[in-house]
Amino acid sequence: VIMLTLCKLELVVGSPASCMDLELYTVDDKFVMKLDSDEALLGSYPIDDGCRIHVIDRSGANIGEYEDVTRVEKTTLISFPTDTARSFMKRSKLGQYNREEMLKKEAEQEQKLAEEKALVEAISVGARCEVRSSGQPNKRGTVMYVGLTEFKPGYWIGVKYDEPLGKHDGSVGGKRYFECQPKYGAFVKPQHVAVGDFPEEDYGLDDEM
Repeated sequence: VIMLTLCKLELVVGSPASCMDLELYTVDDKFVMKLDSDEALLGSYPIDDGCRIHVIDRSGANIGEYEDVTRVEKTTLISFPTDTARSFMKRSKLGQYNREEMLKKEAEQEQKLAEEKALVEAISVGARCEVRSSGQPNKRGTVMYVGLTEFKPGYWIGVKYDEPLGKHDGSVGGKRYFECQPKYGAFVKPQHVAVGDFPEEDYGLDDEM
């Protein structure tokens, strides 16, 4: 079909099929006829070996118009920075790359650790205590552990509460620090622990079902 031929030529020459006319020429370059019936079969025309089909472009495009890339309108795409977050932080001296800030944080951590150490020196295993945390009721118990732990940095006080007000049985992260019943054990920071004469209190939990 002639229209199918035009569509194939469109891919080759770049002009729309609707803007192309086809003319048939003989082997000795003599005009025969126009191939102007879109529905006609190519074989229905007197085409012999060596004949030439001439294409006339009516689109108005100039030859080589799209070959010169300098005449093609450019579109700016979104550009992504080649910089990585790490190199940006390093260049801007942020986070771990800010030596002054890192030294300051280390000094603060050392000071906090020294303050906690001073507090735990006044707390001994076996002492009666009362845990006083902001926004929570005071809870009494016995000091079971004093020192550093593997689950979090700093000094911690392991307490066995008088009632099941804790979180575990003295074991955290697979490591046992002291022995107690489940839900009776807890770890708190030394600044929240007061030691002294704190007799057991009756919370009335045994009366509940």
